[in-house]
Amino acid sequence: MGESSQSVTVVALLADPDAPTEIAQRMARVLPARLADKAGQQRRFDFEVVSEPFTAGTEDLPTLTRRIMDRGRAENWDIVVALTNLPLHSQGRKLVVDLSHEHGLALLSLPSLGGLRFQRRARRAVEEAVLSLAGARAEAEQPPHRRSLGRFTGRLAPVHPGPIGKEETSDLRYVVSGPRGYLRVLGGMVRANRPWRLVPGLSKALAAALATGAIATVNSTLWSLAASLATPRLVIATIGSIALLIGWLIVDAHLWHRASEDSPEARKRAALYNASTVLTVGIGVLVCYAGLMVINLVWALFILNGQVFARMTRAPLHATEYWTLAWFVASVATVGGALGSGLESDEAIRAAAYSKREQERRRMLKNDEDQLAT
Repeated sequence: MGESSQSVTVVALLADPDAPTEIAQRMARVLPARLADKAGQQRRFDFEVVSEPFTAGTEDLPTLTRRIMDRGRAENWDIVVALTNLPLHSQGRKLVVDLSHEHGLALLSLPSLGGLRFQRRARRAVEEAVLSLAGARAEAEQPPHRRSLGRFTGRLAPVHPGPIGKEETSDLRYVVSGPRGYLRVLGGMVRANRPWRLVPGLSKALAAALATGAIATVNSTLWSLAASLATPRLVIATIGSIALLIGWLIVDAHLWHRASEDSPEARKRAALYNASTVLTVGIGVLVCYAGLMVINLVWALFILNGQVFARMTRAPLHATEYWTLAWFVASVATVGGALGSGLESDEAIRAAAYSKREQERRRMLKNDEDQLAT
């Protein structure tokens, strides 16, 4: 059958800037062939990726839906799938995906997909949503209550259909709820924050920590302290130093999110933002701490003299002593890194704060509106 006889469906992936846009671009490369195989050779799917902050200024689900509808009408897209890294809520539940078969649109909240197997889950969600919306266009007589996203829900997944208000444009909604749903969204938010990007942003703090560790390793007083410390005290020193650096980073860069409204929903959202920020910064700090331990161990192996160490500590220098010293020095150096973090650019550290990225997006949209007004 010739290409001219194929039915072409134009699918727009409307994505927030940064990670959602990158995800949409990867999907646009692989989904046309996958969807053509499932829908049959008589249908072709053309994907367009549009990156814009369509969530700027609001987290209200009806408002976001109207924006997507208006955008789709203006561009004459057949199907619009919007991807956002905001944790959206619907009637007290955390939204996964919202569909309107009548208007050919879907809104996917990426954090609700969790932090594990994220790429596959995102691709499956978009794939099932497009097939469902395309099927509704081909069979307009199909009643909405019979539609589903097929393999999108699993027996062990906390994803389930959610309630829809009478005046809403959506006709199919999936949500997560309960403790498992909360952990799933929290994991997705931490992954969206990409905590590994915090490590390069802490270059000055790492430099301060490395300098502190290098000096501490040759300090005979610290040799004696490390040799006398039991494992529980080393663990306490580790936890204390890491907690100090996490707290200092959050306070110094003003990462703590405060609810803008005095409502239970706003407080829950602020708690979710803050939990994701603490976990994100914590992962970045743990990576730095592990790196410090390795570097301190290598430095100790190179610089320490067994005879001098034994004379100062009255203990032989074996593998256990090397490890204990590197461990203790890493905690001391982390405290020094906390002081060095005060020299970092706030922008580098704020990249780890979920709510701060949304504030930047809102500020960007406001600046655009001010320029248009003038």
